[in-house]
Amino acid sequence: MAVRPKAVELALVHGRLAAVADEMGTILAQAAFSPNIKERRDLSCALFDAHGEMVCHAAHIPVHVGSTPLSVRAAIEHCELGRGDVVMLNDPWAGGTHLPDLTLVTPVYLDGMKRPYGYVANRAHHADIGGHSPGSMALVGDIHQEGLRIPPVHLERGGRRVRETVELFLANTRVSEERLGDLDAQVASLRAGAARLAGLAATQGPARLTGQMKELQNYSARLVAALIGRLPNGRWQARDLLDDDGCGTRDIELRVAVERRGQGLTFDFTGSAAQVDGPLNANRAVTTSAVFYVVACLAGHEVPANSGMMEAVTIRTVEGSVVDCRFPAAVAGGNVETSQRIVDVVLKALAPALPGLIPAASCGTMTNIALGGWDPVRARFFSYYETVGGGAGAGPTRPGASALQTHMTNTRNTPVEVLESYYPIRVLRYGQRRRSGGPGKHRGGEGIEREIEVLVPAELTLLAERRRRGPEGLRGGGPGKAGRDAVIRKGRAEPVPSKTNLKLEPGDRLRVRTPGGGGWGKA
Repeated sequence: MAVRPKAVELALVHGRLAAVADEMGTILAQAAFSPNIKERRDLSCALFDAHGEMVCHAAHIPVHVGSTPLSVRAAIEHCELGRGDVVMLNDPWAGGTHLPDLTLVTPVYLDGMKRPYGYVANRAHHADIGGHSPGSMALVGDIHQEGLRIPPVHLERGGRRVRETVELFLANTRVSEERLGDLDAQVASLRAGAARLAGLAATQGPARLTGQMKELQNYSARLVAALIGRLPNGRWQARDLLDDDGCGTRDIELRVAVERRGQGLTFDFTGSAAQVDGPLNANRAVTTSAVFYVVACLAGHEVPANSGMMEAVTIRTVEGSVVDCRFPAAVAGGNVETSQRIVDVVLKALAPALPGLIPAASCGTMTNIALGGWDPVRARFFSYYETVGGGAGAGPTRPGASALQTHMTNTRNTPVEVLESYYPIRVLRYGQRRRSGGPGKHRGGEGIEREIEVLVPAELTLLAERRRRGPEGLRGGGPGKAGRDAVIRKGRAEPVPSKTNLKLEPGDRLRVRTPGGGGWGKA
């Protein structure tokens, strides 16, 4: 009969597992070549049990937390994973989010075992994965134009690199040396994670550690059950709109009905719009991540992020909708923009049921900037990618935080010194966008104003949201200011759409002003 771990023992093992995932992230960031991974930390690391169920996810990127387990499952189902093997994939219909997010999975074998004891995985956003435009975030209508789509394939077998896989991958990117460096960093991170997990099993005993991991999953399930128990039986609905898809479709509707019945919680998105021509389609993995994130926030900051959190949660979608798109839909913006709006609409639906917990809407966009071209000074191609934060929504007890990443992204910014030394770009302005937060008893956080100048001819992709209407306030609070973007050529500012591909000449400037958060309560 299995002995249930005591609370102190459970806390200790959770800390040890979390430390392994954190160390994986540190190694990946320190060894990476690209500023997007090294400086911005656009990465995630996680540990899985022998069945491919997540037991620990580091506090990295929320949009990865519910989707990475689906990629691990796809890797296990499609590839035979032996000792020293590494599988790579980015396919959005195999648990991926969008093509730049590359997932690597490796099994953890213990001495004498013929089957994996567990798995470790990481996911990192590569600044270019090919496709129509530098940065692989183009305004296109087909995933084949977005870049290289990779089903689960072996990157390493028995600890040795599969040369053909690497050559195929590098042949389809614009900055192959950078991609290879980032790929090597991911592999180094996996090796460290696998060694640490095997070491924990040796220290604790394999059977005992397996029981502790299962109890951690059960503990997370109990915390979510407690959250559901605080809700009355009922059904709460909300709707919100995406501005447009960049290809002609406007006011794209997202609908959700959240229902608590008994011990279960259902998130029903069946009223949402059909998938669109542009790249704002979210696959089911992204929608799952958004729901996972909301549940984690409401269950409390101490809840361990693992598969137990979703045991009592049901997600309903319609295949072919903007929240569960069919192949070959374009998905680059679904991961970064639609995911944010899914969070907004779910929180809005739950506001009447949890009035003391739910904040007003945050900026609702990651404001994605991708720039690329030829750098004659450094004699190389470059591909720069970054998301720009905004204002957080105010809550029942405090104002919203200003000038930071919110909800589904948890990245840092690229330091100005790094950006200017690595790319042919100059930062002219970077600060808070004053008076952009919504008014209220508690004011919404301020957005960001950023202006950058290109020093060489370059191609720009801008992919942003909340430019036609600002984030909503709550309980009488006012909306945050909508975002505004412009390109400055020869001293003249020209407004640009929030989703655009442009050619820039030396001296041209891009100015983005991101939305502030919504206010909470009447002023």
